[in-house]
Amino acid sequence: MTANLVFYLANMAAMAGWIVLAAGVTLKQEFLVTVLAGRVWPLAFAALYTLLIIFFFGSAPGGFGSLTDVQLLFTSPWAATAGWIHYLAFDLFIGSWISAQVLASGSPRLALTIILPLTFLFGPIGLLMFFATKLAFERREITP
Repeated sequence: MTANLVFYLANMAAMAGWIVLAAGVTLKQEFLVTVLAGRVWPLAFAALYTLLIIFFFGSAPGGFGSLTDVQLLFTSPWAATAGWIHYLAFDLFIGSWISAQVLASGSPRLALTIILPLTFLFGPIGLLMFFATKLAFERREITP
């Protein structure tokens, strides 16, 4: 198995997880949102990430001491794949958490049509947009 194949399979699994999340939000199915997309998928990614770190991290050049070290670290295909899986796990987990918050609060799900793609593509921007939207919605409820 190559790093390219693991990368490809992880991407396909991530897409499936995001589809499950979107279906859960659309159908208002908490199990799909919080259990499958929020726990099962991210924990599977976490397990894969852990295996990659155990087997390949020690042989990768570079480290975390400087930007140059990080750039060197990600020249290793296995380290780059592990880093990508790290993003896949956390972005899906945060997307699920955001979705669960919206469903539980009764906030308009329409906002998720922008927030979730942003979270999928640019994790922290989606999180920022969630909190900005939440703040705006809360203020709108308070203001007469």
